[in-house]
Amino acid sequence: MLGDKDVTVAIPAKDTEASKRFYEETLGLTKVKDGPEEGAATFRSGNTELYVYASAYAGTNQATYAEWLVDDIESVVEDLKGKGVTFEQYDLPGMTREGDIHVMGGSKAAWFKDPAGNILAISS
Repeated sequence: MLGDKDVTVAIPAKDTEASKRFYEETLGLTKVKDGPEEGAATFRSGNTELYVYASAYAGTNQATYAEWLVDDIESVVEDLKGKGVTFEQYDLPGMTREGDIHVMGGSKAAWFKDPAGNILAISS
């Protein structure tokens, strides 16, 4: 039913202007359109879309909202740190850390938050 349909990640924001700057300038996503709600915007990331909208509930989810798969996580972490991104540190079973990167067997991940406090991740 939905398996062949595109999906958009919808991310709430307390301050839509700050969130839009973060997704466009810090993360490098391309803004493709505004609205339809005031302050909302849609961004392109690869072949998917990320929709930022105003919500009083922004930042209340304690789980990962969106995750990007990258080839060189170490390089992406360093680039984002250079843009002021602070990475989260989690103590999870079966996971070790190499600086800001969490290692689980052959997989690596790093988590950070957007201006609203929504949890985002990169992994390889």
